[in-house]
Amino acid sequence: MISGSSLKNKVAIVTGASQGIGREIAVMLNREGCKVVLCSRDEEKLKKAVELLKHKENSLMVPGDVGVEEDVKRVMTKTLERFGGIDILVNNAGVIRYGDMEDYSTENYRVTMETNVDGIFYATREALPHIRRAKGNIVFIGSFDSNHPRSFNPIYAASKWWVKGFAHSIEAIYGKEGVGVTLVNPSEVRTEIPSEEGTPYRNKYSEGEVLEPEEVAETVLFALKRSGNATLSQIDIYRRNKLGDFF
Repeated sequence: MISGSSLKNKVAIVTGASQGIGREIAVMLNREGCKVVLCSRDEEKLKKAVELLKHKENSLMVPGDVGVEEDVKRVMTKTLERFGGIDILVNNAGVIRYGDMEDYSTENYRVTMETNVDGIFYATREALPHIRRAKGNIVFIGSFDSNHPRSFNPIYAASKWWVKGFAHSIEAIYGKEGVGVTLVNPSEVRTEIPSEEGTPYRNKYSEGEVLEPEEVAETVLFALKRSGNATLSQIDIYRRNKLGDFF
């Protein structure tokens, strides 16, 4: 059990909460006593995620696309109507699209940027006034690609480098007001996200070969439970042999 500050009755919004890392974060926060708002484009998967919650009465499901500004505003409005405030934002929603640079489609570029960049901007902007009042926390789910060039996927890597720069800049601006900001950079995670070959990472890798969604969720929980004036600015969580691929 992770020790630290209690999260009981904190209001947390988790984007991309219908599956994978986001779903596990929502489950763990709910178990800790948080009032959790689950947001995702896939309403049916969201319903299944809610069924996994220990305290369903302390949850709110709001279908929506973080890449659509009005959807994000609706998430915030419904959260405030139901729970009266916002203490935590977990910017988890993200997509990955593959392709050679010279053949990379404009559609794939826009989808990547709308979710990985625009969505994080919209959610952070809308939640910030409430998190500032609460002296709460914002968590950004980055990537191994936040720290390293990716010769086979420059657009995705660029979007995650943007997340890194934005997260640390928000930390620089609002940390002095008591807002905790954490960037979590995982390497490969066994989720439904497709690999370059089109196979979901959950199927491409065997259990124990790479990270599990629960391990990333535990890292987020650890960051959120820091007490006093402490914040974990950046956490890189990699499979143990990851760097051996490069150095």
